[in-house]
Amino acid sequence: IDATSPHAVAYKPNAAFFEALGTNLGCSTLRRVVDAIPDDILVLLDVKRGDIGSTAAAYAEACYDGERGLKADGVTLSPLMGWDSVAPFVTGKYSDKGAFVLCKTSNPGSNDLLALNLQNQTLFEKIAELANEWSQKAESESPSSSASAPRLGLVVGATDPSALSAARKAAGQGTWILAPGVGAQGGDLDAACRAGLNDEGGCMLIPVSRGVSRAADPAAEALKLKEGINTARAAV
Repeated sequence: IDATSPHAVAYKPNAAFFEALGTNLGCSTLRRVVDAIPDDILVLLDVKRGDIGSTAAAYAEACYDGERGLKADGVTLSPLMGWDSVAPFVTGKYSDKGAFVLCKTSNPGSNDLLALNLQNQTLFEKIAELANEWSQKAESESPSSSASAPRLGLVVGATDPSALSAARKAAGQGTWILAPGVGAQGGDLDAACRAGLNDEGGCMLIPVSRGVSRAADPAAEALKLKEGINTARAAV
């Protein structure tokens, strides 16, 4: 974090790797990581939660609460249980937060469900449309004085440019796309950017974990990534 923060707009700690360390060590270590991130850089907690009612509300509190929780700015969510599983993360006292819903993930098995054809569109394209609808619903139910961007974005794997392009088309220009998969998973940065950036060269987050953290010089690798992204943006 110290080495790469000059080049980062957000950090995306994956909660699973901390939870695997055990309840006490894992939670305390994750909190220390979050605390080390500068205040002007967003914390996107990768938890992929998906439940309803009081359970979803408890998950949201665990992710966002500044005292007992992890004080994240946003999370990743599974949308397959519908709006009421997403609402606790972006409405009410968390109306200033954001979330990215799983849309078309980078694993091959995602085709088992997310690529299923509905009526003239795939399931992941429907999810992209719903993210827009739910963002508008969140703003209607719980207006926010601080957030200007849609509260819900999409997770679409950078390993599948065609899916990125289709998701961008279905979601529109203003929806943010989180596109993991560049680097160790084989995704091509330029191809992903061409497919996923909006017409102004924005609204896309490209997380790279192992490619930066395991580099001999993480700062130099982060700078290289940032410059690559900006070159792709300039070409839009």
